[in-house]
Amino acid sequence: MGFSLWGLIVGLAVLAPNLLLLRFPPTVPIPATRAPRPLIWLERAGQASCLVVPAITAPGVPMWGWAIPALVALAGYYTLWGRYLLGGRDGTMLYQRWWWVPIPMAVFPVVVFFCAAAWLSNPWIAVAAVVLAAGHLPVSAMAAPAGRTRR
Repeated sequence: MGFSLWGLIVGLAVLAPNLLLLRFPPTVPIPATRAPRPLIWLERAGQASCLVVPAITAPGVPMWGWAIPALVALAGYYTLWGRYLLGGRDGTMLYQRWWWVPIPMAVFPVVVFFCAAAWLSNPWIAVAAVVLAAGHLPVSAMAAPAGRTRR
């Protein structure tokens, strides 16, 4: 255990754009999903652990090369939030394919946390990312509009 400023920054960097939904709610509702309750609990546990674990676990020796793919994935995530805001705040946009990436708004945060685990040499972040991936990806896939693609 220990505090990690870099871990806190990573967690907040991924969480912060979600706060846009409070100020700029969707004009078209976010698709409802009928995911199994245990899967939803797993998703919530992954979200909470990815916010808390990076900040409360001390990093190892930084492997700075992994910061680059983490930043690229974060930039992609922010770009998609821009797409949501500039595209009329359609809630279905949060689940739509982007180029070749299915459910990118779920995939990119998982990638950020896996890269952060390698970057900060912290296996606990990787465990949190696995839990997030196990819940968030299937729940998001269930909510994704079938057959619609936006670029």
